[in-house]
Amino acid sequence: MKGQIHDSTNNALRELFQLEKLDFAVELTKDLSHGDYASNVALTLSQSIGDSGQSIAQKIVDVLKSKNIENVANISIAGPGFINFHLSREYFTNKIKDVLDSKDKWGESAIFTGKKILVEHSSPNLFKPFHIGHLMNNAIGESVTRLAKYSGADVSVISFPSDISLGIAKAVYIILKKYGEDFEPEQIEILGDAYVEGTKLFDEDSSIQEEIKNIANNLYEGKSSPELKVFDKCKKFNIDYFENITAKLGSKFDSYIYESEAGVVGKEIVLKNTPKIFTESEGAVVYIPEEGRKDINTSVFINSQGNPTYEAKDVGLLSLKFDRYNPDISLFVTDSQQKPHFDVVLDAVKKINQKWFENSTHITHGRMSFKGQKMSSRLGGVPLALDTVTVVTEEVLIKNSEISNLQAELIALSAIKFSILRVQAGKDINFDPETSLSFEGDSGPYLQYTTVRANAVLEKAKSLGLNFSFENIPEEVIDLEKITSRFPNIVERSITEWAPHHIVIYLLELSQAFNSWYGNTKIVDDTNPNAPYNLALTQAVSQTIKNGLHLLAIETPNKM
Repeated sequence: MKGQIHDSTNNALRELFQLEKLDFAVELTKDLSHGDYASNVALTLSQSIGDSGQSIAQKIVDVLKSKNIENVANISIAGPGFINFHLSREYFTNKIKDVLDSKDKWGESAIFTGKKILVEHSSPNLFKPFHIGHLMNNAIGESVTRLAKYSGADVSVISFPSDISLGIAKAVYIILKKYGEDFEPEQIEILGDAYVEGTKLFDEDSSIQEEIKNIANNLYEGKSSPELKVFDKCKKFNIDYFENITAKLGSKFDSYIYESEAGVVGKEIVLKNTPKIFTESEGAVVYIPEEGRKDINTSVFINSQGNPTYEAKDVGLLSLKFDRYNPDISLFVTDSQQKPHFDVVLDAVKKINQKWFENSTHITHGRMSFKGQKMSSRLGGVPLALDTVTVVTEEVLIKNSEISNLQAELIALSAIKFSILRVQAGKDINFDPETSLSFEGDSGPYLQYTTVRANAVLEKAKSLGLNFSFENIPEEVIDLEKITSRFPNIVERSITEWAPHHIVIYLLELSQAFNSWYGNTKIVDDTNPNAPYNLALTQAVSQTIKNGLHLLAIETPNKM
């Protein structure tokens, strides 16, 4: 509809002012009382034509009304010259029909049909438990993945595990000293403790530093050794652990690109582009930004030991991504604190391969803290993902002991994911169990509860032999119908901006509208001739929230 209004307005501009093309906006109205779409076209023209916005708007509206645009019931002028478009009863009836016909495909777009999109997220550090930062990364990455799939694109999902580094060599050193080369990993905590202990010991005891550096070199080179034997077993255990957790969160990965392989490729690329792009300095290879780039610093890409740094590994990662997948859009999700690192990498990459730079989009997330002494003390400084889910699940069961553990966990996950996805990219989050677990207001459980409530209405109607139909449709279009019809627009905006928070804001608005209508309307009423249509609208709302929650990777329990 937006495109139709834009095209009709462009035709009016040609007729009135002989303008072939003008850059103007047609947007959904924020206030439904002002209509369904609004355009600033008259205000855009006012300065160049030398007439008032209202005067220009009136001329445009007169032409548009004479054309009888399909599905537009009325056109009005507001304020200094905004043009408001009010859509017809038939339009909204057909939209509700579309929801019921499309079902799980309602809201899907075709804006990236024929394109390849690659999403990289939830990249773990081996020898470290999956913590709250990974959980945040996963929530955003999985939602972006599902938005990409709704765009019509061919989507691939990868993870970039950190498998070889000096830090991991420190952990392997501790494991060999404590358990020997026949060590069989069974608990991720043992690997995490070895990582912490090895890091501390390396800093305190200079006599072991050379040995640990040799372990790192053996791992980089894949040299047969006790440390490689231990490392390979721990690596497999780590990936299994990672896949179990991410499956619980609703994610699945098509493949992995490991730091070890990216490091090899990255080092080759850096050396190949030295001294053209990179510079040798004191036995290392560094990148020195151009004089005008005061926002980024000189960075080491190959250290004095000849090993690639994280910067070089990310260059190698980009090369492998485009060699293996050749994406039109390559999305990657990281902590916002890594932005300076990637600013340097992408500045260098722009000089190596313009396509890698132009087709790559960096999505960031902030940090999560926890409100309330009880929760903060239980979770500690850097909460583990599974511990966080367990603690929140226990809070759910305290509030509602009648539901099952599985249902409680679904509610807990919805509360956590909602808290992460409701904020804009890069913003920090303070998780409050009181508000985040509420069945009323702004929360994931509130959205789930609205779906359960709508489905309960439909089940009650079914038990009474009532079903939806479009035979008796009320003349007045209510806000709930208008909001429901906007779902595809919201999805498309979320896709173009890679911003799941638009879906969250929309679902809250839709849920609030439904619950208000529910409180003022007897939906299951065999004496009301409009009742069958009300059931159709209820079904449409339930389907829309379900599809929206799917895009947020949130499941809905049967009972709350």
